[in-house]
Amino acid sequence: MSEGDITEEKGEKVIREKAAKPRPKKSAAVSRAPLKTGVANITVVGVGGGGCNTVMRLHQEHPEGMNFVCCNTDVKALQSIRGDNIIILPIGETLTRGFGAGGDPKIGEQAAASANKALEQVLTGSDIVFVCTGLGGGTGTGAAPVVAQIAKSVGALTVAMVTLPFQWEGHRRMETAISGLARLRESVDNVIMVHNDLMASLVPASATMAEAFRITDETVTEGIMVVNEVVNQPGEINVDLADVKAILGLPGEALMSIGQGSGKDAAQQAAENAIKNPLLDISIEGAKGVLFTVKGGPQLTLAQVNMAGRKISQAVDPDAMIFFGMSLKSGMEDKVRITVIATGIPEGQSKAKQVKAQAPRSAIIS
Repeated sequence: MSEGDITEEKGEKVIREKAAKPRPKKSAAVSRAPLKTGVANITVVGVGGGGCNTVMRLHQEHPEGMNFVCCNTDVKALQSIRGDNIIILPIGETLTRGFGAGGDPKIGEQAAASANKALEQVLTGSDIVFVCTGLGGGTGTGAAPVVAQIAKSVGALTVAMVTLPFQWEGHRRMETAISGLARLRESVDNVIMVHNDLMASLVPASATMAEAFRITDETVTEGIMVVNEVVNQPGEINVDLADVKAILGLPGEALMSIGQGSGKDAAQQAAENAIKNPLLDISIEGAKGVLFTVKGGPQLTLAQVNMAGRKISQAVDPDAMIFFGMSLKSGMEDKVRITVIATGIPEGQSKAKQVKAQAPRSAIIS
């Protein structure tokens, strides 16, 4: 079997590279959703350990109609992935023998390049591809730009969802992350970042690591699910794929944010909390494109939605494109949840830019 082939095994589709051992004991079943007319085909690719963890958490939400791919140089990590419709794709097995990239982005890049045919197969037909990864290590930092380039080459709008390391992980890891971010920006339509340091500042000292990272993953997974829901799932107000692609394709900085509220002013509270979310590393101010969704109980009023919409529109560029979706859920009662995706934000606000400016020159890639 040639490298990157897809074959049938006992009725399950499995993607592999021709490689040296060790191999995963079990390659998770695939089932890429058949391509359908009138339905947006959305693929989420986890690259490296952090990205694959995000994919697993998203998969646990059971979103309909999405395709999931996990690729890694670490075969042992791939063995722990659970989910009967997640494509498991070991990359660079011949190069790394399945033991990971050793923190070297060049190894990660070569590993992804060696699996380009397999990646092209699973990404072909996608309308939107989300590339999820943690920057600073070898596989995610090196392989994610290659995955993104392949996604773009098959015609998909490509958005990277990345996390930056903690400052205490050291200058070298942060420098690697910032350098990788620069390469990634060249390969995607947009990048949305979450900083681990910002996440750490929000949780109580007693919070476990799992609880802390849940906050980060919630922001990432909620944003992806919102895109899927507004274009593919029935709701009171939906947004079409062309509108979503127009928003996500705008140049500049981008963000995703979640806000919640309850009671009489629930929608206004949710909008304000989404705009001022402390997990964000940039401000929504000046955004030229906004997609936001409102989820509430059946008693949600037009006046409440109008108030939320005004709050958001006042915070962005006066000429911004704004699209919104709405769905009513009986279990939400007096609660409202608003998710905001904002793009076309003037560059220079991001803390990653500030870190880059402070980093030694040898670490900076223009």
